[in-house]
Amino acid sequence: MANLRMTLLDLLNKDEQGADPSFLGDGVRLLAQELMDAEVSQLTGAGLHERSENRLTYRNGYREREWDTRVGTLELQIPKLRQGTYFPSLLEPRRRHERALLSVVQEAYVQGVSTRAVDQLAEALGLKGISKDQVSRICKELDGQVTAFRTRRLDGEYPYLMLDATFEKVRENGRVIAMAVLIAVAVKRTGEREVVAVDVGPAEDHEFWKAFLRQLVERGLRGVRLVSSDAHLGLKQAVAEVLVGATWQRCRVHFMRNALATVPKLAQQMVAATLRTIFAQPDAASAQEAVERVSRLFEKRYPVLVGCLQEAEVDILAYYGFPPEHRRQVWSTNSLERLNREVSRRCDVVGIFPNRQSLLRLVGAVLEEQNDEWAVGRRYFSNESMDKLFQPTNEEVVRQLLELETA
Repeated sequence: MANLRMTLLDLLNKDEQGADPSFLGDGVRLLAQELMDAEVSQLTGAGLHERSENRLTYRNGYREREWDTRVGTLELQIPKLRQGTYFPSLLEPRRRHERALLSVVQEAYVQGVSTRAVDQLAEALGLKGISKDQVSRICKELDGQVTAFRTRRLDGEYPYLMLDATFEKVRENGRVIAMAVLIAVAVKRTGEREVVAVDVGPAEDHEFWKAFLRQLVERGLRGVRLVSSDAHLGLKQAVAEVLVGATWQRCRVHFMRNALATVPKLAQQMVAATLRTIFAQPDAASAQEAVERVSRLFEKRYPVLVGCLQEAEVDILAYYGFPPEHRRQVWSTNSLERLNREVSRRCDVVGIFPNRQSLLRLVGAVLEEQNDEWAVGRRYFSNESMDKLFQPTNEEVVRQLLELETA
């Protein structure tokens, strides 16, 4: 104890002379080493270089260990034993600190904070910088959480399903390729909105979409009445094959983009205003009449536009078969587009992902975060409007009456 006291006094004198600005760090490290030496002496039954009949084992050198403290990162020499193990009691708080630091790095990763910014934050706290390899290693612990989210069981009916894809750059087999990120959002029978699936693949083709939807069905997706998406041919075919009986709603925003691409740029504003009159009608019959009027108006000047409109008529007006309270949310994939933009914003910080697993890890964590916010937020659709969806239509009532009469 006297040697320790003299050493501390020497450090204090140096600090007063301005020769050693790291006095606090050196003092904490010295105290930590003395504490570890005392603990090891109890375990071995003898002090350092002490002969004793009560000795239980011997010391076996040291191992280096960094200790992050409020006075900076300290290098400790932790004693090792020939028999048994020793872990310093003073490093138990470090374990909690490591978990806290882990959660901070994970949160920064999900929020799209760059590795450099996390490194600077750590240095500002007096810790050594965090390398890219360390961030990657830490964030791999997100994999289990993301996998549980992606493979969870889906209970109950999901009458509305929205599908879309976005693309991010991934390094694979020595090349940088654009990898498709498929996302599915659904509305439950009770009116809540959920992110029900996400997956990453090399292409947005029919087989990938088909496998994606089959995996949803295997996890319990049922009761789908309306699927909203763009007019991707592979996606449309997959919906028809897997979700048999569901109505397909072509996203009207995507349709407008495709339709306006068929007319000169100077005429696009006028044509767009005219097309919007179709979607402003109160019911399906009025909307069909509006399609006929618009077709007659443009059939000579823009025949390609008219052909595009007539071909898509049934699909872009499918939402009229559902409650008026739901139409604005289901006639397009705008809500999913906003979610895609948020995913892209978080991914932009990474730039090029080292592999598809790292991309899936980040996107899955972002979507799980969004799903949690939806779970505690306001319902997407009210219970009253959802009840209207499950009320039998006039045609169904007539059919049921006819079945009863013929029975």
